Amino acid sequence: MTQPPLTIPQQIDVTQATKSVAANGTPIYTVLCPDYEVVRLSFVFAAGSTTQRHPFTASATANMLAEGSERFTSQQIAERLDYYGSYFDVNIDRDHTYITFCTLSKFFQPTSEVIEQVLLHPTFPEEEITTYCQKRRQQLAIERRKVQTIAREIFAQAMFGTHHPYGISYPEQEYDTLRREHLLEHYRRRYTASNCIVVCSGNITDAIAQRITEIAEQLPQGSSDESFIIPPFESTSHVCHQHDGAVQSSIRMGRMLFTRNHPDFIPMQVLSTVLGGYFGSRLMQNLRERNGFTYGVFSAMVNFQQAGYLAIATQVGTQVTAEAQRQILLEIERLRTEKIADEELALVKNIMAGEMMRILDGPFGIADVTTENILCGFDNSRIEYNLQRIRQTTPDELLSLAQKYLREEDLVSVIVGDLENNE
Repeated sequence: MTQPPLTIPQQIDVTQATKSVAANGTPIYTVLCPDYEVVRLSFVFAAGSTTQRHPFTASATANMLAEGSERFTSQQIAERLDYYGSYFDVNIDRDHTYITFCTLSKFFQPTSEVIEQVLLHPTFPEEEITTYCQKRRQQLAIERRKVQTIAREIFAQAMFGTHHPYGISYPEQEYDTLRREHLLEHYRRRYTASNCIVVCSGNITDAIAQRITEIAEQLPQGSSDESFIIPPFESTSHVCHQHDGAVQSSIRMGRMLFTRNHPDFIPMQVLSTVLGGYFGSRLMQNLRERNGFTYGVFSAMVNFQQAGYLAIATQVGTQVTAEAQRQILLEIERLRTEKIADEELALVKNIMAGEMMRILDGPFGIADVTTENILCGFDNSRIEYNLQRIRQTTPDELLSLAQKYLREEDLVSVIVGDLENNE
């Protein structure tokens, strides 16, 4: 059988989100995808961990929304969602909390009763909070025995500073001090119209749109005056953390850069992909294929609301920790001294374009990208801009960016492992 011709997209046409505003000022963005008989509805609140006033409050508040409401118990909420084949998901990052519901279009109206209760009338039962805190404390304590978890937390501290909202990590014992009043305070202060955007996609009929607006306009007005002002960074260049008995070391390297709004973000994303952003990347070829140091290594641009950085991460055998780090630095130096070959760059561009097409295949992916664009101050025309910016990136530009941003003296490096027994 003859392989079909390879089609490389030269442009991406994505439906623009239409914006309406509820009576209380909540912006509602709708991406119509009428070919799919589903509805995806996300309430995005400026209620991430940077906004909390007590450790673990942001994540606890979001995760406890479906644990009981004025009309339904947690079991009734779960059963009603299951009955209609609907789905409820919570994601929390440093800046935002994402409350997402997915359902078939024909079942949106009955599902919306659950949405309304979960979002607008949670009761945060005391006994559920106690159980949640006990379980989360135990889970976190277990996670923190792993070198990759320790390295991730120490890297954030090394990048931003131990007291910076983007870098701080709390001891698991703080779960013992978490109380219902902390969750109620956070919910009342952050789950408001002024701190929310609504993004919906799928087969949004007029009746569904009206019902979404009815729910959104019940959010209390609140105030957006309390915004997170980013304090100065206090970066630490090198951190080595002893973890007795570890058979692997976790290596994290990177440097502070910029957010998605910066003109160099997209070409730096290309450079990061060349370095470690796909299976055949330079770091994978070096550390995995040639040296057998690791199963996987990656580099990526990490984006927060008010900061962004390049991160490189891998786990390697204890005995090869120093050599693995040296090889990572050699690959970075290659980017600073040698132009990327046209053939390699063309491959990377096609991989990045293909990944964009994969993400945008269906209303759920389109909604995710739409949300990200809105939070960065863009509309969906940014998708086409990003593709063209990737296409326009040249070896000369990437060499210049590597020389500017990837100096070894600017890198932050963290190693966690049994370093005392590293021969």
